[in-house]
Amino acid sequence: MPVVVAVPAFLAGALVSLATSWVLVSRLERVGERLGLSEALLGIVAALAADAPEVTAAVTAIAGHQQRLGAGVIIGSNVFNLAALLGLGAVVAGRIRLHRKVVVLGGTVAMCVAIVCLVVVTGVVPPPAGLVIVLVTVGLYAVVLGTGDGDFLARLRLPGPWIGWLRSAVAEEEAELEEAIRPARARRQDVAVAALALLVVVVASVTMERAASALGTRFAVPEIVVGGLVLAAVTSLPNAVAAVYLAARGRGAATLSIALNSNTLNVVFGLLLPAAVIGLGRPTGQATLIAAWYLGLTAVLLAFAWRDRGVFRKTGILVIAAYAVFAGSVLMTAHTPDRWRIAIAAGAVAAVVFGVWLVSGRRQGSGGSQARPAGPLPAAEPADQLRRSSAGMPGNGRSPASGHSQISDRSRSRLESKSLVSRWPVRKLWFLGLAISIAIAAIDAVLGHRVILIGLLIAGPCLVLLTGRWVPTGLTGLWVIGLAVVLGFPDGIWGTGTHLVFLAAVAAVALVSTLAAAVIEIRTPPIGPL
Repeated sequence: MPVVVAVPAFLAGALVSLATSWVLVSRLERVGERLGLSEALLGIVAALAADAPEVTAAVTAIAGHQQRLGAGVIIGSNVFNLAALLGLGAVVAGRIRLHRKVVVLGGTVAMCVAIVCLVVVTGVVPPPAGLVIVLVTVGLYAVVLGTGDGDFLARLRLPGPWIGWLRSAVAEEEAELEEAIRPARARRQDVAVAALALLVVVVASVTMERAASALGTRFAVPEIVVGGLVLAAVTSLPNAVAAVYLAARGRGAATLSIALNSNTLNVVFGLLLPAAVIGLGRPTGQATLIAAWYLGLTAVLLAFAWRDRGVFRKTGILVIAAYAVFAGSVLMTAHTPDRWRIAIAAGAVAAVVFGVWLVSGRRQGSGGSQARPAGPLPAAEPADQLRRSSAGMPGNGRSPASGHSQISDRSRSRLESKSLVSRWPVRKLWFLGLAISIAIAAIDAVLGHRVILIGLLIAGPCLVLLTGRWVPTGLTGLWVIGLAVVLGFPDGIWGTGTHLVFLAAVAAVALVSTLAAAVIEIRTPPIGPL
């Protein structure tokens, strides 16, 4: 496919596929409402419909014997979902509040699917066996969600406390999903519209995958990069937008449900099912790397969500930073396969940072007026009580206006507080660091390949380090890393060994600056505003 055809085909396929997937989601929700499905099962139906672009792209790639591309789309999409849906959602909302029972119920299924994905990709378990394990797990999960009244569970002769716990967990999840998913009852034309939308999504996704594959071949971009980063991010945008919107409205359980259900269905229909029929090919180190990141990031997010009864903004920033490390690892190993030690070291550093934060971090959801526990309500009529409490409040016990104003006031006071430099508030130093990095990037882009100034971008996080605050320092670090990636194009070194060395240097300085700022913030007493 010529470049002049592939570029517009990719853009058109992406736009049509993403736009039509919204139509497909809404119509399938209406059909599910007419069939009498519970709110939790409606959430699974909506996630399956929203996953149509990435599933279709992955199946098309695997059917065309491009196993790396297909596996990269699905598993890379799952890693992107965790960063965009839960990480970015927490950054936007300030906090995604969750019930621990909801985290345990959905997290158990999510961890099982992630583990099976890793062992299948590495060749330890054949795809058919992995598919059977996941189908049994997901089937039991769907049955529990669909029969939350306990009749089916009672027939299985489960212990009484188990049945009560499952009923309470399902009730807590459905209470929020009822607010987030309120479709009208389907009419006859909705079924026809859903069928037509599904056909359009399939055709558009196939076109997008073929165009992306042709462009990758033309510009010598490895399949794992095309699938695991480009197609994975593009096809996951509808879920990301929906999850951020729900998180901003305080619908924590709905946000978690979209992220975990989307990842589960991606693995089932986009990876294991076609792999069981067609085959997945020989195990590759790049696919193993992405699957390991998927499992690790899932485990970390669930651990934080259980500990804090939700996901806080700082945790969300860490997750987004981890995704940046993941993307850098994929790019590095794709272009220079002999640098596995650096990729493993980057993953180890990310694991250590998360581990230290998880063990030593304050249990912010353990009490107090600022973070009231989102635990189970009294046993009597839990679903009704949850629905009444969520009808007028965003799931955190406060009105939307008061919660937003308190978050805004706290953020404003932190920005106006003193930095380590006399007479310089945090806000002023932060803006100066961003401005300097932008100026360096602009000069570098103008000079082109004649002078490479990527290394000078470290001035941004080093300057913001003087604020003594790790959040602005970390955000500045992510910003300069993104600039360093983009500047590879005007400098004419994108994807080369030289570019990767610059990226590694900028990322290392950004990480060290952020850790140093965190240590300073922990050991320095709060300083009031100027």
